[in-house]
Formats: sequence, C-alpha cells, structure tokens
Amino acid sequence: MSEMQARFDVLAQSVGAELAGTLARHVRDAQDRELYRINPYDFAARYALKEGEAIAAFLHASRLGLFDLSWNLLCPGCGGVLDASATLKSVKREEYNCALCAAGYEPTLDEMVEASFTVNPRLRRIPAHHPQALPLAEYYRQMYWSSGIELPAQDFEQAMQQIWLDAVEIPPGEKVILSLTLPKQFVIVFDAVTHAAQFIDVQGEPTRERQELTVVFNKVRAPTGKTLLRPGPLRLALDNRSDQRVLPTVAVAGDHLHNLLAKRKRFLTAKQLLTNQTFRDIYRTDALDIDQRLKITSLTFLFTDLKGSTSMYERVGDLAAYDLVKAHFQVLNDVVAERSGAVVKTIGDAVMATFPTPDKGLAAAIEMREAMRRLNAGRRNEDLTLKIGIHEGPCLAVMLNERLDYFGQTVNIAARVQGLAETRSIFATEPVVAHPDAARLLEQGGLRAVAQQCNLRGVSEAMKVFEIA
Repeated sequence: MSEMQARFDVLAQSVGAELAGTLARHVRDAQDRELYRINPYDFAARYALKEGEAIAAFLHASRLGLFDLSWNLLCPGCGGVLDASATLKSVKREEYNCALCAAGYEPTLDEMVEASFTVNPRLRRIPAHHPQALPLAEYYRQMYWSSGIELPAQDFEQAMQQIWLDAVEIPPGEKVILSLTLPKQFVIVFDAVTHAAQFIDVQGEPTRERQELTVVFNKVRAPTGKTLLRPGPLRLALDNRSDQRVLPTVAVAGDHLHNLLAKRKRFLTAKQLLTNQTFRDIYRTDALDIDQRLKITSLTFLFTDLKGSTSMYERVGDLAAYDLVKAHFQVLNDVVAERSGAVVKTIGDAVMATFPTPDKGLAAAIEMREAMRRLNAGRRNEDLTLKIGIHEGPCLAVMLNERLDYFGQTVNIAARVQGLAETRSIFATEPVVAHPDAARLLEQGGLRAVAQQCNLRGVSEAMKVFEIA
C-alpha cells in the first residue's frame, strides 16, 4: 500500500469511505487545471455533495497532506489574485493595490480572501506546481484569476483573443518590440507576473504617424501609469528588467473584458472558513498570529445561556446537572455545525457561536429552541430554558488565549441582547430580522418578530430589538 493510499484510508475514517473515494477519483481523473485552486462549492455541485461535507473533506485532506490549503488575497474589482500564501498569517492589515484596476483595498475576510485547495505534488504533479512553465493563457487562467470568476471552460484562449490586441512571453533581462494599431478605446498593458500595468487612453483623430511607448517591468510595484495617445500605429517596447519571465498583454478595456469579469460565482471566503466548525477543530491555534487583527465587515453572532442552571445544580446534584449541561452542549454543537456555523467558546453554561449570514444564525436559534424542547421531553424531571440572542455586524478576527476569537462592539451587543431573554423567546437585532433570507425564514415558519426599544449596557443609544416567539 502506498503512503498516499494509506492517507486516503485515514481520510475515510473522518469523512467516510464514499467521500474519500470521490476525492481519490477526482485526483486520478480530473484535468490538471481542475486540481489547482479547487473551489469546494464547484466540487460539491459536480459530484452532488453537500457543500459542508465537501469543505470538511478538503480540510481533513489538507491536514493529511493530500491537498494544500491556500489563502488568496483578491481584488474585488477584477477578481485577480494579488497575493497567495499557505497561511492566513501573511495577510497584512494595510492596503493592497491592484494595478489592473488602479485601486487600493483594505483587506477584509468577507470577499477579499479566498480559501482554495490544490493537490499536493507528492500525490499528483500538475503544471500549476511550476507556474513559470505555464503557457501564457493558462497562467492568466490559473494563476491570476480566482475561482470566483466564471471563466470559459473550453474556449478560454478564444475569449481572450477578443480582448487582447497582443500577448507575449519575455524572458528575464530581454526586451520585445510590438507593432500595434491602436483602436479608439481604452487600452491596458498588463503583466500578471509582476502585477504592473500601463493605461493608454486612446483619444482624438486617427494618425498615420507611428507613436512610441516603453513599458518597463521589474520587482517594484510602481503606481499604474497613464498615457494619452491617438488611434493609429504604435511601437510598443516591453522591457523585462526582472529576474523572471513576464507575460504582458495588451488588452482593450471594452465590453468583452467587462463581460468576462462580470461573470462571478461563489467561492469559499476566509470568513466562511473561520466560522466553520471543522476548520476550528483542525486549525485551533494556526489561523492567525497573536498580534494580527483582520477585519470582517459582516458576521452573525449568537449567544446562548441556560436559565436557572445554578438552582438546577442545587436541586439535582452536581453529577446529574453536569450530564444535563453536557447533553445541552452536544445539542447546540450539532445545530451550529449543521447550519455552517462554529462554536467560538463556552463560558460556564453559555455558548458563543458565529455564522456567515444572519439567516443561518436565526435558523440555528430556532432549531436550538426546538431541540431543547425535545431534550426536556426526554428528561421529564427538568425544564432547561435556553436564552438566545443574535446580532450581526462588523468585527475583528483576533487570537485570544491561543484561540481564534472575535472583538468589537458587534460582539458586545450580541451578548447584551442575549441577556434580555427571560423565556424561550429568541431576541434578535434589526440587522438580523431585516435580512431578506431571515425574513423569509420567519414568514415560512409562521413566527412573529415583535419590536421593542431596549437600552443595552455599553451602548449609548436605545436599540430596536425583536422578540421572536
């Protein structure tokens, strides 16, 4: 038995033989490009799998060395990969700049950091393991654009020929001269290797005189330049002063380019992975550096607490109470994981959990309430009342006490909202209830959300909070 087969056998113990076998067949049969920066949502759709199961399978497989997890920092404008690393710890707090879009972005974990998976070279070698040898078009397809861009599957090069006036590979230290005819459109000279761009604003009356322009590529990511030229002949000198090959293209920034970049699809974000229970279980202390602070623009927090747990300990004794509390934790953990959430921590009898969207958090709260009703029905001598509060908003992802945690006013408000609950009612803030999918969930379940103005400790102004009965 090979070492890799042995690892797939170990993987089967975590995800099941059928799912492990699906991964093994994909590695064996898929095209080379389908094994680089794998989008778990695409994989789940291809093999008719649950998305959560597919994500968990890739996480376990990465831990076993079958796949490599990559964190790719994306430009939200063009979907290009501005930086890639094997660890989230490399993501900086300062601004990232995209030369193609001539824009800077402060990184957030919502839509700017993609998590993807690539087959380990010991399992199967693919051209993307050596990107310096990829053909020009394949380099752009595989290395520059993220899995969130819906690129043509079969006729990619043909699609790019509608966009590129020319494209060339230049070895290190060499210069290439291109003779072009500029159309009366905005043109971009862009290299995906050095992430350098030169804008050409083509305006005015056509000219027969040859115009000249030189673009230099080096390791310095200089600000994107802009040159005004007229329609007509251009002698374009491309000078590679770096120690690696460059792959400059001359693209027309017209409808074909805009239509290509407009075709987006779901991809696994860092936010979604950080709030995934399997990820938290596997990468407990490996996610962020101790002093790292990364922004999340929207995360849903759910806090729970058991009402009257102290009196329960006195009434039934420590051992019986411990069994009840342990059973309640298992119920909550199962619900959180099923709804694509993660338990951040427990404090006494309380639970703090996160969800990528308000509807998933609200669905979990409703299911928790029903699950607790069933738990109480099975233990007739006790009536455990679960107090639940939910809030959504921005926060910081941090490392606290060697654990991935979250910091900010959103977290504080969620905890205060939970403190309002005294019965089986769920308390949720307006951002949660107003979310379209959450609103549909309430309507379909025949649940009412009754608004009230509440003063929360640490919040200067009264907030509208909804009691969901």
